Amino acid sequence: MSGATNNLVPHLRSTDKVILFDGVCKLCNGWSNFIIHHDKGLQFKLASVQSDEGQAILKYFNYPLVNFETMLVIENNYALTKSSAFFYVMKTLGYPWRLLTIFQFIPRVLRDWLYDRIALNRYVLFGKYDYCTLPSPDHESRYLDGK
Repeated sequence: MSGATNNLVPHLRSTDKVILFDGVCKLCNGWSNFIIHHDKGLQFKLASVQSDEGQAILKYFNYPLVNFETMLVIENNYALTKSSAFFYVMKTLGYPWRLLTIFQFIPRVLRDWLYDRIALNRYVLFGKYDYCTLPSPDHESRYLDGK
């Protein structure tokens, strides 16, 4: 988990939990749709890394602004990445998804290596949009709005 300064992350309220994802990646868009469908408690907000909000958050945590290799989960001024971010989301979504956290016994270096293999090949494996998809009107409240 990478921490930042005492200032709040741009565009976030102190209670926000945000998932940053690659908005042109078909796998990543599927992931954001999964979150919308299964996050019944509305715990997470979403932001694409290409959005103004996503870019400001990436800059705040000193992550690349162009080549995106991991999803980020932001909470309490900290950023989780790779498999740690995935397992945190699964745990937060509750049953039955939290059962997947059993795989956290696998050493993090191995989990992150596997995550990297998928992330680095996601466009080849799953495809890519030519543009960043926009949320449908009924899901718009699930995304950061820059306020």
